[in-house]
Amino acid sequence: MVQYNPKDWITFIFRFHKSDTFRQLLPMMFVIGLYTFTICFFEIEYWKLAENSHVKNISIMHGLLSFVISLLLAYRTNTAYERWWEGRKLWGALVNNSRNLALKLSAILKSDKDKDFFKKIIPSYAEILSKYLSNEDVSKMLFDDLDLDIDHTKHQPNQVAKRIFQKINDLYLEGKISGDQLIIINAEVQSFTDICGACERIKNTPIPYSYSAFIKKFIFFYIMTLPFGYAFTLGYYSIPVVVFTFYVLASLELIAEEIEDPFGKDANDLPTKKIASNIKKHVEELL
Repeated sequence: MVQYNPKDWITFIFRFHKSDTFRQLLPMMFVIGLYTFTICFFEIEYWKLAENSHVKNISIMHGLLSFVISLLLAYRTNTAYERWWEGRKLWGALVNNSRNLALKLSAILKSDKDKDFFKKIIPSYAEILSKYLSNEDVSKMLFDDLDLDIDHTKHQPNQVAKRIFQKINDLYLEGKISGDQLIIINAEVQSFTDICGACERIKNTPIPYSYSAFIKKFIFFYIMTLPFGYAFTLGYYSIPVVVFTFYVLASLELIAEEIEDPFGKDANDLPTKKIASNIKKHVEELL
């Protein structure tokens, strides 16, 4: 995730980060500029269309459609940000629940061996969930000397959650945890699976294809028709105007595409690995 100072305007304006949409759209902006130049050349120099040509009135269509496209893009970016923010809230809940479980177990358990088990397995759940959501392989090196055999063909976070509950149940059967204490810590154990399921819902449910495809086609045809009307009023100055319009509209769509899956590896995705490392640090302090 990109760390930045929101008050530093100069950096925002004159510095282009590798995740900036300007770099991604630069080849297409060049093509749009060349296309606009071609349209202007034919209308002004070759065809020499008169001022009363009906082609000049095509800009009326753009005035009508600009409101529609602004609404579509606003809804698109808001929907994508909601998915990003929900993912952040879920990982914030995972941090809090991991701390709460560690706090309760530190007070309940008396054996250092039992505490060491939870000291390693609670952070392991966050680390495995982070890798699972980003489609990374789970390495056994994550677990140090913890006897945790992960079957890569099965749901990996569920296997860790199962081991946590099995250990707690064993401690209950051994009399190290009372029935009341078991009920107290059950909410945190259950929340791990709830958070995982909510993250999977975000990851596995993309924006409907028809909606995303329609916006892309709308932007494309909107931009492709802009030079026909602007050539009369702006002449060759319509080239930077059309290119800038394309940059703005296409950038909004690219930003929405990037943040709608907050668990990937893009520059603006959630720092789940960093959050998982913070969970490990806090749990080790508590236990």
